Amino acid sequence: MIYQKYITIDKRIMAGKPIIKGTRIPVDLIVRKFAKTMDIDDLLKDYPRLTKEAVQAAIWYAGEVVGSEEIYPLSP
Repeated sequence: MIYQKYITIDKRIMAGKPIIKGTRIPVDLIVRKFAKTMDIDDLLKDYPRLTKEAVQAAIWYAGEVVGSEEIYPLSP
């Protein structure tokens, strides 16, 4: 998936958090909504400016970010 088509980062908008282009909806909000068991239909209903493709791009982007993090053990 080419998430760059849907995700943007601009330090002047939402303090530089990754958001859905053309909105002020941050990627982390979408991920949290899914974590609270909200399904995509409800998400699209609550945020009518979103598209299914934009939501999928947000989840893909979040996976890419987490997947490329360096891991630091919490205990020695």
